Amino acid sequence: MAPTVEQSFLPIAELSAYQNKWTIKARVTNKSTTRTWSKNGNQGKVFSVDLLDAMGGEIKATFFNQGAEKYESMLEKGKCFTFSRGSTNVANKQYNSTSHRYELKFDKDAIVEIATEDSSIEAIKFSFVNLRALGTRTLPTTVDVCGIITSFQPTQSVTSKDGVELVKRELILADDTATSMKVTIWGDRAKQEDSIFEGLPVVALKAVSVKDWKDSRAGSLLASGDFIIKPSMPETARLEQWWAKGGSTQTLASLSEVTDTGNAGRGRNATATTLGGLRLASERVGNEPELFSVVARLALVQTRKQGEVQPLHYMACQEIRENITAGRAWSSACNKRVDEQGFCAACNRAGKVAPRLNMRCRFVDFEDGAWLTSFHEAATKIIGMSGEELRAMEQAAMEKGEAGREELEGTIRKQYFAKPMNVTIRAKMDNYNGEPRTNVTVIDAKPVSHAEHGRQMLKDIQELLSSQAQAGA
Repeated sequence: MAPTVEQSFLPIAELSAYQNKWTIKARVTNKSTTRTWSKNGNQGKVFSVDLLDAMGGEIKATFFNQGAEKYESMLEKGKCFTFSRGSTNVANKQYNSTSHRYELKFDKDAIVEIATEDSSIEAIKFSFVNLRALGTRTLPTTVDVCGIITSFQPTQSVTSKDGVELVKRELILADDTATSMKVTIWGDRAKQEDSIFEGLPVVALKAVSVKDWKDSRAGSLLASGDFIIKPSMPETARLEQWWAKGGSTQTLASLSEVTDTGNAGRGRNATATTLGGLRLASERVGNEPELFSVVARLALVQTRKQGEVQPLHYMACQEIRENITAGRAWSSACNKRVDEQGFCAACNRAGKVAPRLNMRCRFVDFEDGAWLTSFHEAATKIIGMSGEELRAMEQAAMEKGEAGREELEGTIRKQYFAKPMNVTIRAKMDNYNGEPRTNVTVIDAKPVSHAEHGRQMLKDIQELLSSQAQAGA
């Protein structure tokens, strides 16, 4: 029997530097914009596509110069083609999101032909990397990720280095490795209604560029990538089940430093101490804020005061405001408390609002205990709930009465003494009603790094032994 045309196609998975003559049939799943380049008086064009075949093999292909000129308008995302007369090179993973070891290059000798629609070739293929594994990847890298949107920021307008105004939105994703990371989306994806991101939906993202960001890791969805809310795939059910069965109460290890004020990002420069040491140090602080780092456990959250229920959240304005600090201009959400109608006195209007946490928490360590105010970013990590989740529980408690309140407090009690946390605390001298008073606030909380904590304890022991030796000399 004569071989069919289909049998002559080489599976993408079998492409290598040792294959010279081949033809592949694949669907274009992504296509970059065409760029022009100029070097030493020469000019040219270049664009790239991601290709997927019926066997699930995926590879990146780049078209240069005459090849780019010839096939730029022909190659469309979502359509099937046959490809031949290209060269195979080792993939540069910094700019390649596919899992293939190699990538293809096409120039003037390339042959690309339109193929009939093939339902056996998927429209898109994800090769997910879990967030914990991403924490050890060499950066920069481009990956596919899938996670639950545990929180999101309002849209922001930023200006690129080229002077182009861009719109972005920052998301916090978490997966069932109990790890979270900040991912930024851009343009029309960022401009979608807030309701799209509410309710802790699962999202699948293809082609997320992950780079160093303030000594941590953060992702940015590439323009050529894909963004799918509530995808119909096994990962969605798995993540939803994990979140429902305890993931929502886990302490998440964050790959990204995430804060509105930037204070938490400076936590790495905080002075390591104990709660007893913090008590003494806070009596000596001046007008300039000082940061301290304490390893402690959550012992209590003040849910009632003198028998009266204490609200744990308030509604805050999320309208974007321009700020100038030390000559640097930056944008952030207003975050001022709004009234019952959603009116913000600072912005003089009613606009977007979001729940913000504000709690009094008692922490304990081996020698002391202390009541500390914990605001939104730190508070969500301390109790393992987002602002939306806590607000929903407090509203339910108001409807159900005492039984609902006990349910809420029972959920919070599960965090008591659960795990030690590295708590970053800001202390500063403020004025209240004309009298000086120390303001001590928790600005960040994260799981203890046992390696770092062990090194700090060894350092403390060495200093103690050294001081004892000097005293006995």
